[in-house]
Amino acid sequence: MIKTIATAATLILSAALSASAQWVRQSVETSASFRGLSVVNEKVIWASGTGGTVIRTIDGGRKWNVIHVPDADKLDFRDIEAFDANTAYILSIGNGAASRIYKTIDGGSTWKEQFRNTDEKTFYDALACWDAKNCLAMSDPVDGKYILVRTTDGESWQPPHSKHFAIALTGETSFAASGTCLIANGVSTAYLISGGTAARVFRSDDRGNTWLAANTPIIKGTAGSGIFSIAMLDAVNGVIVGGNYEKPNEANDNLAFTTDGGTTWKIGSGLSGYRSGVTYIDKRILIAVGTNGSDISNDSGKTWKHLGSEDLNAVASLGKRSVWAVGPKGGVFRLSNMPK
Repeated sequence: MIKTIATAATLILSAALSASAQWVRQSVETSASFRGLSVVNEKVIWASGTGGTVIRTIDGGRKWNVIHVPDADKLDFRDIEAFDANTAYILSIGNGAASRIYKTIDGGSTWKEQFRNTDEKTFYDALACWDAKNCLAMSDPVDGKYILVRTTDGESWQPPHSKHFAIALTGETSFAASGTCLIANGVSTAYLISGGTAARVFRSDDRGNTWLAANTPIIKGTAGSGIFSIAMLDAVNGVIVGGNYEKPNEANDNLAFTTDGGTTWKIGSGLSGYRSGVTYIDKRILIAVGTNGSDISNDSGKTWKHLGSEDLNAVASLGKRSVWAVGPKGGVFRLSNMPK
């Protein structure tokens, strides 16, 4: 009887959550497409995108600064890592010199180019930071291994001092869809996810020097399928989402969970299609976003409810009062009406 009451209460709460929560579009004077998103706190949020565009708010979204990085009009900044109202890294994607890393320490008034790729075979996808001085950036595989550069001083970037690369299978790649195909966790752990002919999660516990790979049940086998985003709740519990972006309404094998830090992954269900971004709002509430809308769970991912039809690329949060998502055509959204 007690179990029945608890289950009913959970279902009622889940229904109320999905019915009340909604995305509210922000007024931002730009038509850039955004995929990079960094939520620093309830007041400070940064995002990055096409046309060399970066946006920032320091008042919780009431006003947005639209920033154009000098001489970067042709660059697409797919990832951003911010630490406060003044400090942020941005990464642009593309073969050869199109892949670059910039940093600002004055709120975007000026930017310093810290890294420019020189290998035409290399295509950088994402960056991740443990703190303001220690970050890692990754490229798609070249000659069978993932290419990495990192900084340990917040200024210069070099390959890790290791010969133990993350080794890719033939046709394995990663997706620069939401800036979350590479994430940092804890003080020294990093996760790298893949797609294409494989759908694997690579884990490093030494900031990119060595890697171990784990197979997952996420769909794979085509150029557009695999894992697109990873989020970790803590050191052992995490989630991956993906699917096939060429078939966004297909909802098979696009969700999986780990309870052992990424060593093994168990398939989940309930998402409404391909998903390019996922975040934990707290230990119970998760949101996953994609081109045909988003889904929300109130029971740690066991069940999901569809949440709106907004075309979204990335999602990030710092608790219920600061949940944000970004998408194409200047799309910046805040999740409102979350229960307290």
